[in-house]
Amino acid sequence: MTVQIHDGAHWQTVCALTDLQPGRGVAVLLAGAEQVALFRTGSGELYAVDNLDPFSGAPVLSRGLLGSRGDRPTLISPMYKQVYDLTDGRCLDEDTAPDGAPAVLRRWPVRALDAEAAA
Repeated sequence: MTVQIHDGAHWQTVCALTDLQPGRGVAVLLAGAEQVALFRTGSGELYAVDNLDPFSGAPVLSRGLLGSRGDRPTLISPMYKQVYDLTDGRCLDEDTAPDGAPAVLRRWPVRALDAEAAA
């Protein structure tokens, strides 16, 4: 199976599903120079969000920790430890980033396909 991320125009194959360790993230560079943090949860769900931490400005979210709040899957930033809801990208700790922008991560559509279907 291959993992694909939709870049807004088309699906890009980024890796094999077996390349992703459950509970860990990887940074992916899409064509067009977009950095995406890609995660596979322990239950096998895939999530893709911006890799840039809105609070520190560092491209580090792929190194964050997965967790949950209630039934919501979350990502904890490795910098200042803000927690983001992976289902909608919202920061659960603060409404705005230091620059005044909403503290929301862009979510990227992601899917896993059989290798034959992805070709």
